[in-house]
Amino acid sequence: MAHTVALVDDDRNILASISIALEAEGFEVRTYTDGAEALRGLTQRPPDLAVLDIKMPRMDGMELLQRLRQTSQMPVIFLTSKDDELDELMGLRMGADDYIKKPFSQRLLIERIRALLRRESLRGDTTDAEPGQIITRGPLVLDGARHACTWKGQPIDLTVTEFLLVRALAQRPGHVKNRDQLMDAAYGEHVYVDDRTIDSHIKRLRKKFKAIDGDFAQIETLYGVGYRYKE
Repeated sequence: MAHTVALVDDDRNILASISIALEAEGFEVRTYTDGAEALRGLTQRPPDLAVLDIKMPRMDGMELLQRLRQTSQMPVIFLTSKDDELDELMGLRMGADDYIKKPFSQRLLIERIRALLRRESLRGDTTDAEPGQIITRGPLVLDGARHACTWKGQPIDLTVTEFLLVRALAQRPGHVKNRDQLMDAAYGEHVYVDDRTIDSHIKRLRKKFKAIDGDFAQIETLYGVGYRYKE
């Protein structure tokens, strides 16, 4: 079955060109020209992945993402202008999985979409669950087969990117993972993302754990080196 991708951008030329490229790759595409229209469509008929422009009329991409994250963890890629570094960071902290700066190559966008969809397939795959797929580190339990994370018995709703980052750190407590290693764990070896992307995901992860446990401090930063999961 073809994956469904929703495109949200007020530039109809961008919508048309990306739609043609995605449909040529076998994707089903739905397009929306503003955030309010998109929110209705994405809520009523959730796609497999959404690509959101940040600057749009009526409801911008930031607000749309915030509203979506109240009920959905679908993969989201932001489209940003080349100078909008603050928007990129805010978007990642709010729960976007990735961002791409305009102007961008359609091939790059398609590669990022495929990478996110491959990781998203982990979420619903409950077949062939093996004991080794469950990682327990004190109060932390990660079930890879079910894409489930709990801390002190409380469930924590993670995006695919966030889950893969926690798993990469928790697999070897006490061992430092640099940003390149975390990028590979979360995005795959053939997809490049900026260092700040990893930093923003880690900040959001900590926020989610601290919402359950204000004393959570297991993910440590080693400045200039990377991150580690404290034993």
